[in-house]
Amino acid sequence: MTVTVVNNRDEAKKTVLRLIPEGAEVMNQTSVTLDEIGVNREIEESGRYRAVRKEMNAIEDRAKRLAFRRRIAAVEYAVGSVHAVTEERQVAIASMTGSQLSAYAYSAANVIWVVGTQKIVKDLDQAFKRIREHSLPLEEARTRKAYGTGSSIGKILIIENEIVPDRIKIVFVKEKLGF
Repeated sequence: MTVTVVNNRDEAKKTVLRLIPEGAEVMNQTSVTLDEIGVNREIEESGRYRAVRKEMNAIEDRAKRLAFRRRIAAVEYAVGSVHAVTEERQVAIASMTGSQLSAYAYSAANVIWVVGTQKIVKDLDQAFKRIREHSLPLEEARTRKAYGTGSSIGKILIIENEIVPDRIKIVFVKEKLGF
């Protein structure tokens, strides 16, 4: 995994957008961090990228939407965040449905995570504690407000190593971002 450290959200946004070529197929995952730095808006509204989340959300037919979701698991660029990074270089991502996990683990050609440095923890025990005691309550409140329903931890992905050079890029931001 390739790591870049930036000072603030403006530098993070510029760094992420520099990593994605114009015209690229991009799946911006649901992420408070990406919302906070303006990357979701740029991907979906600038016209510079093929915003597959926006395309997917425009499909009304349930079967066609499911087929599209399966195809975009192997998207060119998956952009999102994570819940914890350990000092031992393990990355922890929790998900209720697991919809973003296959792209992160294997199928996306490129993965970019934007991570506030407050998410760095000592070890996996602390990562799991952070997910359950910090991230989940905040996500629960967010989903209740946004969708009228709660959240839960359905799946947790731990990534320790990536064998494909430069496939995963982490942009650490020296600013509190996301959950």
